[in-house]
Amino acid sequence: MSYAAFYRHSIESPEAFWAEQAKLIDWQTPPRQILDDSRPPFARWFVGGTTNLCHNAVDRHLAERADQPALIAVSTETGTERTYSFRELQGQVQRVAATLVSLGVGKGDRVLIYMPMIAEAAFTMLACARLGAIHCVVFGGFASGSLASRIEDATPKVVVSADAGSRGGKVIAYKPLLDEALRLSAHKPDAVLLFDRGLAPMDLTEGRDHLAAPLLEKHRDAQVPCTWLDATDISYTIYTSGTTGRPKGVQRDVGGYAVALAASMKHIFDGHAGETYFSTSDIGWVVGHSYIVYGPLIAGMATIMYEGLPTQGLDRQPDGGIWWQLVEKYKVTVMFSAPTAVRVLKKQDPALLKKYDLSSLRALFLAGEPLDEPTARWISEGLRVPIIDNYWQTESGWPILTVANGVEPTPSRFGSPGVPMYGYKVKILNESTGEELTGPNEKGVVVIEGPTPPGFMQTVWKDDERFVNTYWKSVRGKMVYSTFDWGIRDADGYYYILGRTDDVINVAGHRLGTREIEESISGHAKVAEVAVVGVADNLKGQVAMAFVVPRDGAVLGDAQAALVLEGEVMKQVSDQLGALARPSRVHFVSVLPKTRSGKLLRRAIQAVCEGRDPGDLTTIEDPSALQQIRQSVDVSR
Repeated sequence: MSYAAFYRHSIESPEAFWAEQAKLIDWQTPPRQILDDSRPPFARWFVGGTTNLCHNAVDRHLAERADQPALIAVSTETGTERTYSFRELQGQVQRVAATLVSLGVGKGDRVLIYMPMIAEAAFTMLACARLGAIHCVVFGGFASGSLASRIEDATPKVVVSADAGSRGGKVIAYKPLLDEALRLSAHKPDAVLLFDRGLAPMDLTEGRDHLAAPLLEKHRDAQVPCTWLDATDISYTIYTSGTTGRPKGVQRDVGGYAVALAASMKHIFDGHAGETYFSTSDIGWVVGHSYIVYGPLIAGMATIMYEGLPTQGLDRQPDGGIWWQLVEKYKVTVMFSAPTAVRVLKKQDPALLKKYDLSSLRALFLAGEPLDEPTARWISEGLRVPIIDNYWQTESGWPILTVANGVEPTPSRFGSPGVPMYGYKVKILNESTGEELTGPNEKGVVVIEGPTPPGFMQTVWKDDERFVNTYWKSVRGKMVYSTFDWGIRDADGYYYILGRTDDVINVAGHRLGTREIEESISGHAKVAEVAVVGVADNLKGQVAMAFVVPRDGAVLGDAQAALVLEGEVMKQVSDQLGALARPSRVHFVSVLPKTRSGKLLRRAIQAVCEGRDPGDLTTIEDPSALQQIRQSVDVSR
């Protein structure tokens, strides 16, 4: 079947389409109703069906592949590497599940997970799924204030954490951060379960804190059956990155999520049981939930869980080839990373791409931020496998736009994440009028018409009204889900994402997307990375300001060279986009401020440029990056 026909079937006959996809997972009780769309925009999938995420990710594989690798935990921070078979994974998960039960956790209870990228974090997520407890993973190392607000919102019965994480050889003690968060939080959990890695000392609070090791040993041979859950029960909540003010917890179901992931592993990622999947994300983000833990395991694949930097070897020495070494060693077939990570690798010796046998790799998927054409072309030429961009959100749980090579081999286009995936009715609307824009290259807001497909968020945790008002009522006169991204669609149906609707610069009444300006600048041969923000201006309302990481670091110390390059960059933008889009200034820095997951902190950059407080910078990878921004702006004033 062609993808066009496959997609059309999913849109025209959603119940028949998803009934077929539902066969990809195990059900204790088959659903009696595939879709209940009686209360839009709340879509309920597989009503009456009962299933369990942990069963589908672990137990169901024991009959055929009990001794096959399931979870491969690699840490270049501690120089450790261990593989767990499906049988061993089930044993580890049951020990953690029994331990959580001993601490009072049952179906529907919340468990907040605040952990580094270690195997025990995956065991804990799966244990929660096994019990029917709702897990809420908070990115390891989050500041106490941010963590406290999430504890208050999630109201967990138990918090699971560790003594410390490590990043680039720098130990980050979690326990003091957690203790302060618990002090600040109005909600107090019944217990705290702590995994001790021996990286940092821990002060234990008597009666509340429990070391995991003795409890796990006590439950070494525990047998904990899976709790069968209604498909519409809650599997987990996760807080959206960039949340400001009161946390916004994305709530996800059990059955729809399991089916969506199983279908995506087959149709989008073309993954097969017995193969190996490697996502370089973090379990603190939705990619880590969907494509480190649940998706690959549901598909019967081994999944690599990696703690460390892309330029750090197992001997903890600089090694820009560590990821490729892992691809060779574990015969990775599908890899998932972020454009930022590739830009980091782009600065390494190109010979590293030729040093290892990468013949097992069929495709590299990239997501998390727009993929610029120069980066895509560089990695494509280096790996000589398809580089597949994909666009989605914490809210969607799985890709909205990409290509489905598992259905029909489809060429990617540099600069485009692809076409709408099955189940998603994607449209581009005029922001002011709500009119649908059907012509090629007409710019508008990317929206999704309901009902949203399985795996999509159910609602905002404990706040249906916020879900409706935030996501479904932002376009005048239309009840549609807004992605809050600008986009265009070419004549062949490929979409291009132009940046957030709130990242639009209004220069003297002209609306300009920062994404378009960044794309133009990144095409300059001497530019490695770029971030463009709109800065308040008394005359024009806003002006564009660009921050560039040059390929040649010598530019940073040579005022004349910097001036020449700034002129070249401005001319390129003027030639390609017109004089209105030309940045007011181009500043050169050695590093851009990003989260640890690779997302540019554009709002923080903008705040610094405007002399405002940049806000919570808990997730910033390199705190010196914003200082460089501040210094470069101060010098130019």
